[in-house]
Amino acid sequence: MSSIRIVRSRRFPLASAALTSFTVADLPAAQAQQVREPLPPVEVSPAQSRKPAKPAARDAQSARRATPRRPAAASAAPKPAVPGEAAPTPLNSNAVAESASRLGLTVRETPATVEVISAETMREQGYRTVSEVAQGAVGVTSGDAPGEPAGFSMRGFTNSQINTLYNGIKIGPQNMTSRIMDTANLEAVEFLKGPASLISGEGAAGGSINLVTKQPHTGAIRNEADFSYDSLNSFRAHYGSGGSTNVQGLDYRFDISRSSLNGFVDDTNTKTLDVSGQLNYRISDSLKVWGAIEYREDRGKAYWGAPLVPIAFSGSHATTGIVSGTYFNRTDLGAVTIDDRTFNTNYNVLDNRNVAQEVWLRGGFELKLAPDLTLKSQAYGYGAERSWFNNEIEAFDSTKNQVYRERFYVAHSQRLVGNITDLIWDTNIAGFDNRLVTTLSSSYLDFVRPGAAKFPNDYVPLVDFDRGYYGLLATKQQTARIDNEALSFEDRLKLTRTFALIGGLRVEHIGLDRNSTDENGLVNAGFPFTKDWAPVTGRIGYTWEAVPGLTFFSQYATGADISANNIFLLLPTQPLDLTTARTYETGVKHLFWDNRAEWSFSAYDILRKNVYAAAGGQALNIAGRQESKGVELAASVRPIEPLRLWGNIAYVDARYADYNFVGGSFSGNTPPNVPRIVANAGASYRFFTPWPVEVGITGRHVGDRYNTDANTVTMKAYTVADVYAFVDIPKAVFNAVDQARLTFRVRNIADKRYAIWGDPFYPDQILLGAPRTYELSAAFKW
Repeated sequence: MSSIRIVRSRRFPLASAALTSFTVADLPAAQAQQVREPLPPVEVSPAQSRKPAKPAARDAQSARRATPRRPAAASAAPKPAVPGEAAPTPLNSNAVAESASRLGLTVRETPATVEVISAETMREQGYRTVSEVAQGAVGVTSGDAPGEPAGFSMRGFTNSQINTLYNGIKIGPQNMTSRIMDTANLEAVEFLKGPASLISGEGAAGGSINLVTKQPHTGAIRNEADFSYDSLNSFRAHYGSGGSTNVQGLDYRFDISRSSLNGFVDDTNTKTLDVSGQLNYRISDSLKVWGAIEYREDRGKAYWGAPLVPIAFSGSHATTGIVSGTYFNRTDLGAVTIDDRTFNTNYNVLDNRNVAQEVWLRGGFELKLAPDLTLKSQAYGYGAERSWFNNEIEAFDSTKNQVYRERFYVAHSQRLVGNITDLIWDTNIAGFDNRLVTTLSSSYLDFVRPGAAKFPNDYVPLVDFDRGYYGLLATKQQTARIDNEALSFEDRLKLTRTFALIGGLRVEHIGLDRNSTDENGLVNAGFPFTKDWAPVTGRIGYTWEAVPGLTFFSQYATGADISANNIFLLLPTQPLDLTTARTYETGVKHLFWDNRAEWSFSAYDILRKNVYAAAGGQALNIAGRQESKGVELAASVRPIEPLRLWGNIAYVDARYADYNFVGGSFSGNTPPNVPRIVANAGASYRFFTPWPVEVGITGRHVGDRYNTDANTVTMKAYTVADVYAFVDIPKAVFNAVDQARLTFRVRNIADKRYAIWGDPFYPDQILLGAPRTYELSAAFKW
């Protein structure tokens, strides 16, 4: 099982850093005198709800929704001002993604591909978990393999090659720390494509996904409640409240959600509980302090996939359209299939469990030192306890014509503390408006990982068997510590009213300490060991609004991360060099037709060196280089007020190079879970009757993928569609409720059977997508 934990913290000296500055010389005086539109001044005020953010691949929904604020124009010497309201756009390009830049840029002003999906859109599109949110984004796929839940594939990269952030904070490698997470307490999910080390640090070769919890707002108290129930007997419930209190300057937000999501496989489920709250206290016009706390829990009985079975054995029960190819691991299976008798079969032991408990504490302040100088700082602490106790391997054995099962246990005890401090300076350089953000951050991560020392196993028939119990548990222990200190600079220089240079530099120190003991407590050979790195990464790009609404952009960015998919699988005898990545990207973002239509296009080229890849059986291969080239196109339009149309398509060509090992080579092969093509489309129509009704359909196509680097088994392309209809109940019906909505939704309306994900550490089995389900939900606001 590829889950992992990270280690105790220890201080290390911060590597020296260099500040890059932009200078302008001998520019025509006329150009320097052009009217400029500087960035909005930094304002010390309570965090506002990010209502406008909607999926970049979708319509901005409707003018009914609140939208992100567009700052009012400021002078060269900015003074505090309250930003004005910005009109919604079909692809949400007015939204501000805090994980994409510390400069306060909107999506349209950022020289990169960024998407923001809001809580309102999650509700309308029926996204229950973060994995479902990702499936609605441009070119992103996801899967909930129990060993690495909430795993993502984006621009040719997967799992720990994509940073998962929580309110901008990284808690550790994704494949060790991510959990299935309900969306009810989230305000937004932000997607930043391509190497993102400048903002989120090591581990972001493919980009980052930031989960933003709901924030306090200033104004009248607003409450909301949501309920849903589906045909698998799953339910969800959520209550939230926020606004200003009777104490002058004190605002709050509180949310609690509970869900029980049942799987389509026998005796599988995930139960979640999330309680979050935040207080903002505006002490004066120049100082705000805040504090936040969150408790999350998930408990489940996991589904580990359906085994690959020889077509010759399955006979009439062999399926087509799910997998194809040949497979050899424990035994030679020849041509393989998914046996239709295993669609709902649970191979896990009866006493299995998959549990996690997490606690967040965050707090900080925002202080305006001068009209053009702001200091922001936050400290945070995070703790998590996780455990897996399962039968995790289910491999068909062609010599016995039975399924070989093998148990695995692992637990995590993780502690993380850190601080992020920003100094934001609005100034003027040679007559040009400039904003510089200097960030100092540090974190100390301790990870203790007890794991199985022995692996009980057995053989069972393919169907109709006694699931049994785990058996004797023997454990050993591993520990790891990652210390990280970083100094970064990000700058935006407006050379003209329409052209801006945007760049940044990050210098960081990464320290890794590892130890490993056997079941008798004796230290294993080669342990303990330590390793330090000091990568320098950054980004340089531009944005050019050639005509109003039409913005061209390009960027060059780099990233670095610890050279293994799983730090507890990296042996001290293996090379410990950093994995590095770079990207070239260019594109265009166009808003037109009086804000009723918008489209965006981007093309990119990413190269990652010194790559490690899963070899199965909890081992790693050195994969050399990974190359990824692709394009993404998204568009949305509202031709008439009731009708919304949107669509997107992403194409990627991802390949390994220099991937050689004893006995063969995988050079030229495609990484696991990376489809060449991902496409989404949707349409909705609203009937403006006394009880307004909206009907809609969304479709998704995902191309062929492989489950391992060997590329011998193909998870076949699939297309699925959901349909929904909701009715908004007039206030006159429920006088105490401002908004009430009832929604009926059918997921996977064609009842398509398909492979959604393959865990390369468990290549003998494939995770299947859920069949057709029906859902009824209700939402209230008052």
